[in-house]
Amino acid sequence: MTVDVAIIGGGISGLATAYDLAGRGLNVVVLERQIHAGGNAVSERIGEFLMEHGPSTVNAQSIAANDITKRLELNGEQCDLGDGVKSRYLVGKGELQGIPVHPLGFLLSNYLGLAGRLRLMMEFAVPRYRKDQEETIAEFAGRRFGKEFAEKVIDPLVAGIYAGRADELSVKAGFPKLHGLEQKYGSIALGLVQHHRQGAKNMPSSRLFSFKDGIGSLPKALARALGDRVKTGVTVRRITKSSHGFNIDAGDRGEFSARAIVVATQPHVAADLVEGIDAASASAAGDIEAPPLAVVYLGYNRKDVEHPLDGLGFLAPESEKLSMSGSQFCSTMFPGRAPEDCVSMSGYFGGARAPEIAKLPAADLTEIARSEFKDLVGAKGEPVVSQVRHWPRGLPQYKIGHNDRVKTMLEANGRVPGLFLTGNYISGPSVAACVDQAGKTATSVWCYLDDQLLNELDQHQDMAQEIAI
Repeated sequence: MTVDVAIIGGGISGLATAYDLAGRGLNVVVLERQIHAGGNAVSERIGEFLMEHGPSTVNAQSIAANDITKRLELNGEQCDLGDGVKSRYLVGKGELQGIPVHPLGFLLSNYLGLAGRLRLMMEFAVPRYRKDQEETIAEFAGRRFGKEFAEKVIDPLVAGIYAGRADELSVKAGFPKLHGLEQKYGSIALGLVQHHRQGAKNMPSSRLFSFKDGIGSLPKALARALGDRVKTGVTVRRITKSSHGFNIDAGDRGEFSARAIVVATQPHVAADLVEGIDAASASAAGDIEAPPLAVVYLGYNRKDVEHPLDGLGFLAPESEKLSMSGSQFCSTMFPGRAPEDCVSMSGYFGGARAPEIAKLPAADLTEIARSEFKDLVGAKGEPVVSQVRHWPRGLPQYKIGHNDRVKTMLEANGRVPGLFLTGNYISGPSVAACVDQAGKTATSVWCYLDDQLLNELDQHQDMAQEIAI
């Protein structure tokens, strides 16, 4: 089979790239190893409960995510955060502590000590970082906001977003907007005030959305729109360069030929696939770690849970010594996630903080989750629903030097014309970031093929002129 573009990997990144290119009139094929496309965006109905095995929200301010939702005619399926989301919770001293949803929330609550709040108020007076050495998120947060804020707020936030450790991840790669505010304004607080005055719309939004049947609705809609262009159960064994582009060995599924190729797999798979054609990209992708994760989903009768569950969930600092790094109150976040007389919660285990915990058997993880939910939200009795998902490889870790690795991979086309890499390790692990990056990848592929076509036309014209002469 010969196509314009072959996309290896049928997660949201690969499907969205294919959808964009197909919309431009190119002949594309998506080769997905699993029997279903969608990657880790898996939503499962368990009776009247809905479990998200992977991502559960989309940033409502993402232009790319809103655009693809509209084009796929998913607007009618879209649902906003429930009215019950009124507080944000962090674990402190062994219990949930509510922080007001307000710009001054951490100053108005007692979650931080007096010294920590006073130090936080001095952020505007901290000088801009001018050293050449790249900072970790922990170093950046401790320097700008103080040690207590870094350990009790930023540390759990990093665990929630990246399943990572703040003392390992790069602030330039993990929190590029915060790093940019400091470099431009000299202060995060002053930068946020300035952006607010300017009515800036590119700052992180607190508003999120999903779909009635979960985030899995997005890759399902993409796969439906692409139709038979998506080939599942296809394991790519080898990619080789050819005079016309690339040859793809898919074992018993045959061979595919393509003028351009997009590798949209997990980084360790990308490293193996491109090793024979681009050693630089293979090395960069191979350096990206993705420690294991586990999700424990529990549904309870409403009467068996004491806490109002009036938030998105909670995050836990590492200092609290919990097995769970955080939780989501699923039935509060969006409608239709549990029966009316029930509630549902997801607990997250593993990541860079405690990878071995994520490998525990389902029964063990369930017991740990039940115990910690009992202590934190007063969940008693037997769960109505219990489900565990193990992810042997979780979220990519944006460690020191990550931006350099990404730069190397984004320049693959310069070394090997027609080769492109995309995925959740490029510009962010969120659904919105993946969709946005997919659009950029598709544009790069389109420009490459357009230039290639123009070159071919010029060559044909030159040959015609020579023949005429």
